[in-house]
Amino acid sequence: MNAKDITRLFLLCAIAACSVTGAQTARPQPPVRDPHTPGYVHAVELPDGVVPPADRNGNFILGPTHPPAPELHPAADVPRGRVCEFTMRSTESTFYPGIAQDAGTFNRIDPQHPDRMLVTAHAAPYVRTVVVYVPAGYLAGIQAPLLVGEDGPDRRMFPVLDALIAEKRIPALVFVSIGNGGGDAQGSERGLEYDTMSGRYAEFVQTEVLPAAEAHCQVQFTSDPDGRATMGASSGGSAALAMAWFHPEWYHRVLTYSGTFVNQQWPWNPQSPHGAWEFHEHWIADAPRKPLRLWLEVGDRDLLNPNALHDGMHDWVVANERMARVLAAKGYPYQFVFARNAGHVERAVLEQTLPEALTWLWRGYAPMAVGGAGGKVSGRVPSSANIGSMRPSSSR
Repeated sequence: MNAKDITRLFLLCAIAACSVTGAQTARPQPPVRDPHTPGYVHAVELPDGVVPPADRNGNFILGPTHPPAPELHPAADVPRGRVCEFTMRSTESTFYPGIAQDAGTFNRIDPQHPDRMLVTAHAAPYVRTVVVYVPAGYLAGIQAPLLVGEDGPDRRMFPVLDALIAEKRIPALVFVSIGNGGGDAQGSERGLEYDTMSGRYAEFVQTEVLPAAEAHCQVQFTSDPDGRATMGASSGGSAALAMAWFHPEWYHRVLTYSGTFVNQQWPWNPQSPHGAWEFHEHWIADAPRKPLRLWLEVGDRDLLNPNALHDGMHDWVVANERMARVLAAKGYPYQFVFARNAGHVERAVLEQTLPEALTWLWRGYAPMAVGGAGGKVSGRVPSSANIGSMRPSSSR
């Protein structure tokens, strides 16, 4: 961050400090970040309108305009997958019976521990929607590759998957788009599911969601982790990585937009005291390299919330830059995209980059031979470079 940005940030924070309503302090607008600022990862600056190629790893910077990829509207003759939808209730879950923050209360900083939140919450029921995309031509009994998406249902994915599968850029996968349990951040069901850094959410998906999807939608999933991917945005992104990090025997591929790799977790846990900040602070660097492949994006106007906790761990741009740095140092296959003229989970950036990101994500996948590890999903829960050729996204 340069001197001008720092000055602007201090002014915004001062304005925000004077804009108090009740017990809340207004969140300042984040400054626009310069990816060439000292301390940021070295990245290849792409021509405006061009997306990173699917056959290259590393760090890339998108230009300021974001034309939608043509795969969002595939040709009329592209085979369409079928869509199956069902609901799941909190009363049916042994993992997540449901919570919500108490009405009229506000999260407070713990005066004894300034890196923690004091939150009051109560039991609350929820109903979540699960939408399953089944590719055209799927035959009953086939053990299909799997993509799990958070914060569903995301119906924008369906035409993109139709196009990419028809072009054989990705395998004929089944996409399970899972609704969250409601609310946001500390004290909410969504926050509990997505911001808790453990294997619990993956175990919920494995033992409750996927068997229900198989039963409702007449599909089967491979148990080969190289044929299983997760994706999400914001806290859904940190949840997607947590699924693969804590259960690499289930997932090897992760895609995130504006991943919440910050100190957002509640309740506080001594095994992950800084929440998802632990990924780039300790876990990735300190653990043997796992068989994971990660695509991640952040916007130049992504979230910055200095009022949440005065811990220096609530800057989404810094968190994702740190992720790119530690992934590179550890030798992970990854692609990091810094998007100019983009806020948090910028829709235009997602629609520009998603087809090529999914193509990159599934590179190297080879279905296991008959008789290999592929098979039905098990309900058992274990313990917890250079650019090459570039193509404008609007004319690929």
